[in-house]
Amino acid sequence: MLTESQVLEVLQNIKDPSFNKSIVETKGIREVKLKENHVSVKIALAKTGTPEQMELQQRVVQALKNAGAESVGLRFEQLDEQEIKNLGGSAQGATGPGLLSEEKTTFIAVTSGKGGVGKSTVSVNLATTLARLGKKVGIIDADIYGFSVPDMMGIEERPRVSGERIFPVERFGVKVISMGFFVEDNAPVIWRGPMLGKMINNFFSEVEWGDLDYLILDLPPGTGDVALDIHTMLPHSKEIIVTTPHATAAFVAARAGAMAIKTHHEIIGVVENMSYFESKVTGEKEFVFGQGGGERLAEELKTELLGQIPLGQPEVDLDNFAPSVYEESHPIGEIYKGIANRIIEKNE
Repeated sequence: MLTESQVLEVLQNIKDPSFNKSIVETKGIREVKLKENHVSVKIALAKTGTPEQMELQQRVVQALKNAGAESVGLRFEQLDEQEIKNLGGSAQGATGPGLLSEEKTTFIAVTSGKGGVGKSTVSVNLATTLARLGKKVGIIDADIYGFSVPDMMGIEERPRVSGERIFPVERFGVKVISMGFFVEDNAPVIWRGPMLGKMINNFFSEVEWGDLDYLILDLPPGTGDVALDIHTMLPHSKEIIVTTPHATAAFVAARAGAMAIKTHHEIIGVVENMSYFESKVTGEKEFVFGQGGGERLAEELKTELLGQIPLGQPEVDLDNFAPSVYEESHPIGEIYKGIANRIIEKNE
């Protein structure tokens, strides 16, 4: 089992990207916790939420594992202004979204009022379906605490980092970036609101997206910090609200729609997920979660119901594993194709 002094010795070789000094010399090691062979470290850097932090994070994890740790948990915060000044530097904030032109790229935020309604499933299948229809598509898994897009799409590789640029992973013709790529062993993310905002900002400004027709943003449910940051960063983003047929789910989803309206985002439609269960034997439909929630929500938000998606599961292809992506020929895949075509009609 590692000791605290051994952990500090290992980290003595890792430098804060903003200074020619190790994170031990800068007094950036705020806390070290040891439990059996798990090491938890809290690190302060001059700049957080940057590609350099992501590289440092990977180096720290690898160095501690090489020294004998079985698992590593990291938390980050920013050095305060006086500490940075004493170290002879200055911390500049990340730049805003500037690599993607809102004239060429349609930003579509997929949101919901509550979790568990299948928002990420809708995001992933909307992105892959648009790509099948010949569009250049990217997706940002902006659900920082509940990231799931890489797993849903069966992605095992990680983005390539070169200098100050991040190159997204591409699968099914979709360029993907997610917090899940930068977290070790599915560890929980314990960040404050401003740090989350910086990370989201960097997903726009530091990622080499190329030319995109559509950028899908899988937002966390509700109206918290990340959703508010997105609304601020992208004043012309369009939104899709995901709900289930249940009256309460639709009522809660209306809050997300209200925030979109207040921030002058255009709601292009509602997707009702888990609309019904259809028996493969009899073809009979059972409305497990009730009926009408999507229609009532669309009416309240003065938009259209883009589609109703039944309960289902994609066919499992072990050679091309993606547990949440429907094939074009699948009945639910055909529904997503109809939704994607309607979105293209509304935006082109």
